[in-house]
Amino acid sequence: MKMFSIRYILLLIVFVALFDHGTCSAFNRSSFPDGFAFGVATSAYQYEGAAREGGKGPSIWDTFTHSQPDKILDKSNGDVTEDFYHRYKEDIKNVKKMGMDAFRFSISWPRILPNGSLNGGINKEGVDFYNNLINEVVANGLQPFVTLFHWDLPQALEDKYLGFLSALFTEDYVNYVEVCFKEFGDRVKHWITFNEPVIFCSMGYASGTTAPGRCSPWEVGKCNVGNSASESYICGHNLLLAHSAAVKLYKEKYQGVQKGIIGITHATHWFLPHSSSKADAAAAKHSLEFMYGWFMNPLTYGDYPKIMRIWLGNCLPKFTKEQSELLIGSYNFIGLNYYAGYYAINAPASNSLKQSYNTDSRANITG
Repeated sequence: MKMFSIRYILLLIVFVALFDHGTCSAFNRSSFPDGFAFGVATSAYQYEGAAREGGKGPSIWDTFTHSQPDKILDKSNGDVTEDFYHRYKEDIKNVKKMGMDAFRFSISWPRILPNGSLNGGINKEGVDFYNNLINEVVANGLQPFVTLFHWDLPQALEDKYLGFLSALFTEDYVNYVEVCFKEFGDRVKHWITFNEPVIFCSMGYASGTTAPGRCSPWEVGKCNVGNSASESYICGHNLLLAHSAAVKLYKEKYQGVQKGIIGITHATHWFLPHSSSKADAAAAKHSLEFMYGWFMNPLTYGDYPKIMRIWLGNCLPKFTKEQSELLIGSYNFIGLNYYAGYYAINAPASNSLKQSYNTDSRANITG
């Protein structure tokens, strides 16, 4: 696998909060290597607003927050939020004033392709908005880091073929990202294909607590449609195939000219055994494999972790040889969102028919 220089691999986006000035007074920018980028990050649905403006089509989050508001803590939605769509210049200036080096944002797929596919036409107003945003970011001396998908799938594709549950997803995703590469790649040098696939697929298709809100009726989301035993794994499988196809397109057609890099951003907890028992030690390992290994293993070795393949059987889709080869090394960098550590307690498999991603790792997690 070709590797870019280490200065790109180590270029991370972080948001640092120093709570105790007295303790941390010696901890400053000089503590970090040259080229380390401090930045802030956002996602389109959470802060753009203008949900029905500028030619944008609805996303699964528009549908979810309006049809199932009880699943949102304060019953809010993304119709207005921070109104970044109208106030981006002010916000970018504030990012610069904070002394940041980078601004990470996501592009709303339905703002570019309102019905999700090329056959519905490209929305010029959406393209213009992101061009203006990127120009503003660059003009303020910031590096744009662009996430191509941060959970807001066009509702049209969910209606058409159930989105991530269909193999048709890859073609529409690759067509969408190519529009982005063409329109913005002369200025964007850091592309992220997907943000936190483990959260998107587990909470959207196993727990049912986030869009598109699919799960078994007995799961926490008490969904009317879905299957917590299999759909999260189908989601992850099709997401990985779309990721590798997008990376292949970028490397073969755009990277040589645009000189950018492309990767994916994962999320994971860290797990420690709750006791000194071998069973809890195994539970910690399996928890990490089901969260981080689920998506990182295919990108490294071309297949899911062995324990997942053994325990899940036919609930876990299989890669062809060609798909595995395409997945291995399909990144120039890996992003990692890390929130917290947990203890893992061994939870032996039950004979219950209530199978779900949330219990498949055979571990109970506690703070």
